Amino acid sequence: MATLNAVVERGCTMLVHFDKGVSASEIKEALETGGEHEKADALKKAIAILLSGEQMPQLFITVIRYVLTTDSKLVQKLLLLYIEIIEKTDSAGKLLPEMILICQNLRNNLQHPNEFLRGSTLRFLCRITEPEIIEPLIPSILACLEHRHAFVRRNAVLAIDRIYQLPGGDLLLQDAPETIERFLEQEADLSARRNAFLMLYNNAQDRAVSFLMANLEQVANWGDILQNVVLDLIRKVCRTDPTQKGKYIKIILMLLGTNNTSVIYECANTLTALSSAPTAVKAAANCYCQLLASQSDNNVKLIVLDRLAELKNDHRHVMQELVMDILRAVSTPDLDIRKKTLDLVLDLVSNRNIDEVVLTLKKEITKSQGDAGEKSGEYRQMLVQATHACAVKFPAVAGSVVHLLMDFLGDVNSAAAFDVAMFVREIAQTNDALRDSILQRLLDSFYTIRSSRVCGTCLWIIGEYSQSATQVEEAFACAKASLGATPFFEPPHAKAKRERSPGGGNSKIAAVTAGVKNVVLADGTYATQTVVADHPSAAVGNAVGAVAPNLRSLLLAGDFFLGSVVSTTLTKLALRYVETAPAAGIEPEAINKLHAECMLYIVCMLRLGKEGGLPTTIDDDSYDRMMLCVKTLAEPETQDRDVWLRSCKAAYEGLIVDRKRQAEALDGDKLGEKIDAQADDLIDFTHLKSRKGLSQVEIEDAVATDLKRATGFRTDSDAPEEKKLNRVVQLTGFSDPVYAEAYVTVHQYDIVMDVTVVNRTQETLQNVCLELATMGDLKLVERPQNHTLAVGETKQIRANIKVSSTETGVIFGNVVYESAKSDREVVVLNDVHIDIMDYISPASCGDTEFRSMWAEFEWENKVAVNTSITDVREFLDHVVASTNMRCLTPPSALEGDCGFLAANLYAKSVFGEDALVNVSVEKDLNDGKVGGYIRIRSKTQGIALSLGDKITLKQRGPDPKDGK
Repeated sequence: MATLNAVVERGCTMLVHFDKGVSASEIKEALETGGEHEKADALKKAIAILLSGEQMPQLFITVIRYVLTTDSKLVQKLLLLYIEIIEKTDSAGKLLPEMILICQNLRNNLQHPNEFLRGSTLRFLCRITEPEIIEPLIPSILACLEHRHAFVRRNAVLAIDRIYQLPGGDLLLQDAPETIERFLEQEADLSARRNAFLMLYNNAQDRAVSFLMANLEQVANWGDILQNVVLDLIRKVCRTDPTQKGKYIKIILMLLGTNNTSVIYECANTLTALSSAPTAVKAAANCYCQLLASQSDNNVKLIVLDRLAELKNDHRHVMQELVMDILRAVSTPDLDIRKKTLDLVLDLVSNRNIDEVVLTLKKEITKSQGDAGEKSGEYRQMLVQATHACAVKFPAVAGSVVHLLMDFLGDVNSAAAFDVAMFVREIAQTNDALRDSILQRLLDSFYTIRSSRVCGTCLWIIGEYSQSATQVEEAFACAKASLGATPFFEPPHAKAKRERSPGGGNSKIAAVTAGVKNVVLADGTYATQTVVADHPSAAVGNAVGAVAPNLRSLLLAGDFFLGSVVSTTLTKLALRYVETAPAAGIEPEAINKLHAECMLYIVCMLRLGKEGGLPTTIDDDSYDRMMLCVKTLAEPETQDRDVWLRSCKAAYEGLIVDRKRQAEALDGDKLGEKIDAQADDLIDFTHLKSRKGLSQVEIEDAVATDLKRATGFRTDSDAPEEKKLNRVVQLTGFSDPVYAEAYVTVHQYDIVMDVTVVNRTQETLQNVCLELATMGDLKLVERPQNHTLAVGETKQIRANIKVSSTETGVIFGNVVYESAKSDREVVVLNDVHIDIMDYISPASCGDTEFRSMWAEFEWENKVAVNTSITDVREFLDHVVASTNMRCLTPPSALEGDCGFLAANLYAKSVFGEDALVNVSVEKDLNDGKVGGYIRIRSKTQGIALSLGDKITLKQRGPDPKDGK
């Protein structure tokens, strides 16, 4: 690893783009002989060259001689920028003598009659750290506090604030807090008052609190920028001393009544940060809902929804009362806001508000029918999924929505129509009372369905839930109408025979052929239609064209998987008719006729697939499935009837049970572990609590505190030391002169490294500097400052690192110090690897959504299985535990011991990225080893590669040394 540079880099306060080459002599000539515009251009070029890293010390005297005396305000402004970036000290750290000339110029600017020049100079002084330059200017800075123009006064306060915070600044401005406090009491300008109060907040907190308490009645009339600083002060004071929350909550509640949205938002944030009382949470949530309804900016709405989601995690019962207020956000056209809103509402829906929620969803679905927007179909799919979730969670409302949603089975958005079909199938299985009406409505609207996936699902419903002989007859009539007349095509030899027959054109048997044409739909989009041409006798004339029924058109387009579904449905209908028809008094001839017609349709589909002259022939799987149907109908047996008529429904019932268990487990994870309490623990009753002039929020806070103490509740900060020690990383060896170890905390987008440094030598170490660098999408926020360590002394150094993606990153660096023996000593630190597991968490999604994302995501990482584990189910459990993902495949689908396993895993990162994993493994019967592949897909490359590396590292199996 390359040694890092020990020189402390200076902070850059501005960045200017410059790509033109110019020499120092040209700049010097322009400064000496040019006019004001030429001098300004020359200064701009000099500033750009200095910012690029070049030094031009010979130019400084020229600037002093020819620029300091100019009266141009533009040149004076550029001069301040030039002075800001030049080196002001020598190699020993002492101020250069010529800087005294700069001090005189700055004093003149601070006394200049032009307020812009004064204010610009004061802002410039905020970025000067040399006490020798600042000290002579203190009287002039203080005099600017009394200037007639507010621009000068507010910048004078900023300069005093910055100077007072410098090392030794309290000696330069000993009475600064008192001066600013007097200024604050007399000042009328809002910006200047805000700067003054912020100065007291940063440097003299007790004076800021005293001023606030003395002006409580006027806080509501202060401007928004000053009120936001007041809220920051309240948060800081209450974190230091929680016992003072009572008097400050009254201020927050008062500020909630203002009209400024930024103040209302900060009030809500402050209220939730200080109090967990239901009254406070409800007040904050009401503010968020108010902002959600009133703000037009989509970014603001997303931020507010995130805040509401955070409140929901800890205060679910309070948030359930505001479901309808939150649901109003679906009126926003943005899909992200609509999706986030619906997800939040579905987590909060309860028996008390389910009727209102479903009613609103029904209205939105009806409204979406008349919306011809680009995203209307996708929004309608979201509404259908939300309604489906409500109906599954609360079966009592299923009847009020199922018939409305069935109107969308023929929707042009096939995804929304498919969601409706899946919803109808689940309701038909779980709600016996609605089954007959669902079936009848489905048969009536089946002809409108043009999507293959939707047709397949609806055919399964028809085949499974047509129980009586009458329902079977109606279902078969619907299937015949959708398939059309047989045959589906006319073989060439049959056509030739028909034409050679006497009066061949007079035959009433019509041969059916298919063609494809493009049409323009009602909404202006193009579509492809399959056209059926019936060729009757020659006496009739040319072919007459007609649009084919839905199933027929899909079959003639080559969809033979749907043909296998049609065959399965016809087989179920025929077998059930054989069982139910005799009890209904139906003649055997009618039973045999329906039986034969079912076989005829299946055979016609088989011939179409093999000899129909379509661009694609029937696939082997569909052919085998359809042949199985023919054999079953030809020679039905008792065991076949049980499999066809009862086992399919039982399998689907088991799938629903598994989904319900997964949903319950997910809800349990969201709610978290319940706190166990003893039977004799203290119970506090709010109404019996002595009020003593306390507000409702204070009483509820006191009750919550008592309950936490009684039940032994511990927050994350109270975690045992053993748990914290697991995250300590040793950076150096015990024999190194400087021992260092780090406690790494990962919090979403931030990484905090608390580095403990110990001087193990027998001498004092000076300028001990922790130098860090990063690889990957990590960025060091600020450079840690230098320290001096006495013999055996320990220092805590904190480093903040920003994370921008889930790609695995590495933090490396050195500890550099100076000792009596050497000016520079370096101790190389061990690398710290930031694991992707810190950023992803288990999540759930539907099968349809998983398949959609799998087809959409373009980054895939395929990992070959190489493990010592010999059981496929044990290997899956190990992968799930190692990758921090959730297995979406239900347990019932993983049962058995066939030696083969396929499962889907899903997780979501803190950045909103989706991680999809498919595990397909098989046990070799010869050597007993498990082989196969693990495929990872994501929208970004970083998560696919990082997760693949993690799986490759962990898939070998548990380490025997760990005892696992």
